[in-house]
Amino acid sequence: MTKILIRSGMLPFETYDEFDLLDRDRFGSNNGNLIYQYSVIRTLMREDVKVVSDEYSTNPNNAKKINENYNAYIIPLADAFRESFIPNLRKYTKLIKKLNIPVIVIGVGLKAPYNYDVKKGFNFDEDVIDFMKAVLEKSNKVGLRGQLTADYLESLGFQPEKDFTVIGCPSMYTFGRNIKLKEVSLNRDSLISVNASNIVTDNVMEFLIGISNKYNNYYFIPQSYRELLLNYFGFDRINNVVENFPKDIASKFYKEGRVKYFLNAPTWFDYMKETNLSIGTRLHGNIVATINGTPSITIVQDARMRELSEYHALPSITPLDLKEYKNLENIIKNIDFTLVEKVHPKRFDHYLEFLEDNNLKHIYIGNKNRIDAPLDDLVQKITFDEPINTITTISEREREIRLIRGFKIYKQRNNRLNNKKIKLLNEEIKILKEKIHTLK
Repeated sequence: MTKILIRSGMLPFETYDEFDLLDRDRFGSNNGNLIYQYSVIRTLMREDVKVVSDEYSTNPNNAKKINENYNAYIIPLADAFRESFIPNLRKYTKLIKKLNIPVIVIGVGLKAPYNYDVKKGFNFDEDVIDFMKAVLEKSNKVGLRGQLTADYLESLGFQPEKDFTVIGCPSMYTFGRNIKLKEVSLNRDSLISVNASNIVTDNVMEFLIGISNKYNNYYFIPQSYRELLLNYFGFDRINNVVENFPKDIASKFYKEGRVKYFLNAPTWFDYMKETNLSIGTRLHGNIVATINGTPSITIVQDARMRELSEYHALPSITPLDLKEYKNLENIIKNIDFTLVEKVHPKRFDHYLEFLEDNNLKHIYIGNKNRIDAPLDDLVQKITFDEPINTITTISEREREIRLIRGFKIYKQRNNRLNNKKIKLLNEEIKILKEKIHTLK
């Protein structure tokens, strides 16, 4: 039996209720991470393969245990080449250098402004170089999310198709080689899924609010952990966003109770199968729709969204495009929803080539058009928790339980995290004191 360790906070066949997820962030701060992790696990989990979650641990001291217990370490990543993720990237580099098993990075990308010249570089270039070199000592190629990331790595000295290849986002390959979207046909009661990230602009947010005013049956689908807390407790606030972003419980979407926060991938998939259209600035929010046969429109606002929407031919527009269209119906008339279906088989085949280049066996060996998977049988046996509805829409008894039990758990979690931070700071202080003593 082959044992694979994979970067994730939870496995697709595991279910956790809201109390567990309040106690521990298994989403990596964004439940969109559930989707590409689900896809990678579904693809690699054969009858003779056991998959184990690393629970987002990046501790280099775990290297000995990993070497002794696993045959490979799979690290699916999103836009990990960004300022806020660099501390984690450094930890991964230290850990990977200590490993003597294959380490395969799937789907890593760069975060940058929409038209930024990536060849100018960033202040974290050396960290990216160190990470890439460490990974390439343990694998043949790194899989990238898009061409902009490829251009960036090439400017750092890495060679296309030797050190890396563009594979897009693995979440697109969740259910295999073929994608078939239903036709877009909307009326006042159509179920529309709306999403927005915290970088959304005023005009885009205004447009999304306009959709919610016109269509009776809409839901806003948040993804960040902070939004889980807002929807669950009714307090907290999303900061550093445009004024009309749904940032607090008094915002339109929350007041109307038209918010769903998904705790797992399967219930998210089920919801999207019933939806008529998904639109917004959340990439994975729209990819969930696409892979489940529902048309989507991604409003592209930065380089990471741009490279992925271009690679997968996702139906997309820019904030500037909105000025040319008076309403959603005009956008739908001017978008080709079939392109993503046409390019997908070729993209999927290349993804399998990437896995095979890294000596990874997958469920599609011998049948690229396979539609079932061992993971499917496990998932079907589980009763998953339904998405979290807004606190304003539940009964007084449910509200009391949330506020008393939920807040107690959340408070304990914060205390634990604060104690951990204090411990790390004390360790850093100790190291600095030792260095000062040596200099004397």
